[in-house]
Amino acid sequence: MGVFSPYVHKILIVEDDATIAEAIRKHIQSWGLEARCVEDFRNILAEFAALDPQLVLLDIALPFYNGYHWCGEIRKVSQVPIMFISSAGDNMNIVMAMNMGGDDFIAKPFDLNVLTAKIQAILRRTYHFAGQVKILEHRGALLNTADASLTYQGQHIELTKNDYRILQALMENKGRVVSRDTLMQRLWETDSFVDENTLTVNMTRLRKKLEAAGLKDFILTKKGLGYLIE
Repeated sequence: MGVFSPYVHKILIVEDDATIAEAIRKHIQSWGLEARCVEDFRNILAEFAALDPQLVLLDIALPFYNGYHWCGEIRKVSQVPIMFISSAGDNMNIVMAMNMGGDDFIAKPFDLNVLTAKIQAILRRTYHFAGQVKILEHRGALLNTADASLTYQGQHIELTKNDYRILQALMENKGRVVSRDTLMQRLWETDSFVDENTLTVNMTRLRKKLEAAGLKDFILTKKGLGYLIE
C-alpha cells in the first residue's frame, strides 16, 4: 500500500518574538509538520499567500498592525483555521479573537506539547478527509504522521518521539537501507546530542515494543550499513 498521500500540512507562525517563534517552529517540525515564521510584519498577507498554509498561529501584539487586523485580512481571502497565541488571555481578548474569525486561542506561556495537541486537533477536524493525512504502511502497521501514532491490528502502540522518528525514516525509505548516520541526524533535530550507543539503545527498545505487538523482525539490520524495512 505504501504512502497514501505525500501531503504535509503547512503552518504559518505570526509571532514577533524570534525566540518564541523559532521554538514553536522547531517543535512543530519535529512532529512531521512544515512550519514557517513570518519575517515581514508589514506585509503578512503576502507571506500567507506565498506559503498557502493549512493553519495560522497568530499573536495579537504585533508591529505595525495587530493580530486582529491580520485575522480580518486573512478572512477576506481564506477560511483557513487561525489559532491566536497571546499573553493577553483575558476573556475580552478571547471573545474578540473569536469574533474576528479565530478558531482557537491559547494563552502564553503555554506548553509546546499542549500547543501541538491543539494544532493536531484543528488539523484533524478541518482536513479529516482521506488524502490530507500522510499514512505510512508496512505489514499492516500504520504510522500516521499527523499525530505520530502507530496502530497494528486494531491496537495502539505507544511511541516515544525517538521511536516515531526512527520508524518514519525507515518506513519512508521502505526497501532501502537507512544508514546509522541518517538515523542519528533524525534524532539530532531536537535532541542536544545523540551518539551511536544511544541509537542502539533506542533501536533495541523499539524492536522489543514492536515484537510485543506481534511485529517480529519488522526492522532488519544490515551489518556495517544500517537498518532496513522491506
